[in-house]
Amino acid sequence: MAISSWSAWWFLPFALPICIWVAWNDMKFMKIPNRAVVALFVVFAAVGLVALPLSQYPWRLVQLAVVLAIGFALNMIRAVGAGDAKFAAAMAPFFAPGDASLILYLFAGVLLAAFSVHRIARRIPALRAAAPDWASWGRNDFPMGLALGATLAFYLAAGAVFGS
Repeated sequence: MAISSWSAWWFLPFALPICIWVAWNDMKFMKIPNRAVVALFVVFAAVGLVALPLSQYPWRLVQLAVVLAIGFALNMIRAVGAGDAKFAAAMAPFFAPGDASLILYLFAGVLLAAFSVHRIARRIPALRAAAPDWASWGRNDFPMGLALGATLAFYLAAGAVFGS
């Protein structure tokens, strides 16, 4: 794992509430608020100055730009939602470049788990009754903010515990 434990511990307490907010909001409204995207970027912009070596900081912003461009292209062909693309871009600077394959495996696992749990949960009457106004219960599309937020949260938590 290329992320340092130091960086992960700095980022985790600030990013985790935003990840939870995004997951909840996407399940309830099927939207990722722009405020959440901006908040996550502000966390990186401010905390990253302390959490990362100064030489890494600008390269992490390049990651954001690259993921935003890819997300924009995927959104144009309707492969992902605009909120998903923007949030993924805001997440990108938190990931250490050396962890690219780890992140893809983590995201794949989290996506499969989140999709399965969401699809099972919406079939359980007691859970639907606990959140009767969630838009995601009745939609065919999946609230990707659940998987995106969980991926960043798990990555930072794992980095805090197992990072270099």
